[in-house]
Amino acid sequence: MIVDLLRHGEPEGGQRYRGHGCDDPLSARGWAQMERAVTGEDGWQYVVSSPMERCRAFAERFGSERGLPVTLAPDLREVGFGDWEGRTRVELQRDRPEEYRAFYADPVHARPAGAEPLAAFRRRVEAAFDAALQPLEAERVLMVVHAGVIRALVGWVMGAPDERLFRFECEYASRTRLHRHPTRGWRLIHANRV
Repeated sequence: MIVDLLRHGEPEGGQRYRGHGCDDPLSARGWAQMERAVTGEDGWQYVVSSPMERCRAFAERFGSERGLPVTLAPDLREVGFGDWEGRTRVELQRDRPEEYRAFYADPVHARPAGAEPLAAFRRRVEAAFDAALQPLEAERVLMVVHAGVIRALVGWVMGAPDERLFRFECEYASRTRLHRHPTRGWRLIHANRV
């Protein structure tokens, strides 16, 4: 099985911390990014999506246009950023510089107040990924999700510890491909392809 992980495009309001507590729709630019990401690609048999608007709207439209079944997987929603939800990097660097630096130095232990623990997030995403794919009899699946979800799945496949997840860049509307080998399990084929 091949699973293409497609990150959502740019949401309205530009770059800001959007976990599962802040959900802006895709901007016009975000829709265009998503369309480019799938242009010329074919062969998907199913679409699985986060229920967040910035993923779901494109997944449902794409599935409808291609005649593909779409499944929403609630536990594939983004990691919760607690007090940082809706804030920009510039705002956090200006208003909370020590907290911001601490997070990127130690994202496991220096979480924003009220944020979802990284280990719990990873367990949630790994279980949701398995549960979403288990009933599908497919060779290729498109999964429309978030940067955090993609980081968690790449970390799982590569055996990366929690503290290294934020070293992986994941651009808007980029694709990351995973392949389930019959005897060797999940493998990373390519990452962050725009």
